[in-house]
Amino acid sequence: MGNELHETDENTGTMEVLERHQFDVSKLQDFMYENIEGFEGNIQLEEFKGGQSNPTYKVITPNQSYVLRRKPPGKLLKSAHAVDREYKVITGLNKTDVPVPKSYALCEDDDVIGTAFYLMEFKDGRVLWDAAMEDSDKDEALGVYKSMNDSMAKLHLVNPSEIGLEDFGKPGNYVGRQVSRWSKQYVDSETENIDSMNYLIDWLPKNLPSEKRTGIVHGDYSLTNVMIGKNEPNVIAILDWELSTLGDPCADFNYHCLQYIMNPKLADKDYCRNQGIPVIDEYVKMYSEKINVDLTEEWDLYSAYNLFKLAGILQGILGRVRDGTAAHENAAERASGVRNLSDKAWDLVKKNFL
Repeated sequence: MGNELHETDENTGTMEVLERHQFDVSKLQDFMYENIEGFEGNIQLEEFKGGQSNPTYKVITPNQSYVLRRKPPGKLLKSAHAVDREYKVITGLNKTDVPVPKSYALCEDDDVIGTAFYLMEFKDGRVLWDAAMEDSDKDEALGVYKSMNDSMAKLHLVNPSEIGLEDFGKPGNYVGRQVSRWSKQYVDSETENIDSMNYLIDWLPKNLPSEKRTGIVHGDYSLTNVMIGKNEPNVIAILDWELSTLGDPCADFNYHCLQYIMNPKLADKDYCRNQGIPVIDEYVKMYSEKINVDLTEEWDLYSAYNLFKLAGILQGILGRVRDGTAAHENAAERASGVRNLSDKAWDLVKKNFL
């Protein structure tokens, strides 16, 4: 390789376990002796840096390291932080060629460390935080993007029922249900009248993409949620399965590709070519050929839906600011973000479908 892959120290690696995330290590050790073959004890614990909503630890032993992901301590929404779902999807995917860590054990007994958790293999790689790959040479940037594309296609080609995940979500009408969900969230948390959002809430349910084969969707697939090999630009593990479910793979892939709209550098095709990153059209074609679905006709429709979904997510945060359950920091910026996203989505609709 022309140069080493780079990483951002503040979000990678480990640190001492935060006080609020500490627990009795001897109880974890007892659990691991009982449930993990070959475990030899003598645990040391470190906590991973980064913005995980589920606290994540490196469990170090003399002969091997493990990763522990747990529900955070404190009062939680019933469906939030579902580590059991993460464990289930990773365990299922262990039977496929999708790059995921090996799963070892799930513990739903709060008496062990205070909240439910699971243990999986520690993969020794790097998480890259810059989708524009400014610190990489062309070969490296192209390798990372090709491997991201390939890994996502592998995931989407898995038949859920063949790996025990047929009940991992509702089959069919994925985009329709998502439009309904985010419309409701938007209306419930509305802080100002935005015409483009009102138009989308009315138009999208009547103009959904054609129904595709149900697959496993990651829900938040991005460069920051995959691990790249230490010395080669390959995805060695897809991480953070918290939002995974059954759904429309093409919607999942399009959401991943919003970076080409949202990131000014990736939106610049000359920048992409100079950096070795496939331009959006090439990237979509790579994926389409692997899963054998032509996305050309419905691509802008998927993009409008996903921009609308992002606007709904952002508006939900604004609603919590309004209700006093979230901090006011960047509230004005987020409000303009909702408008910009919904305007972009409605512009796509007007340009391509009206």
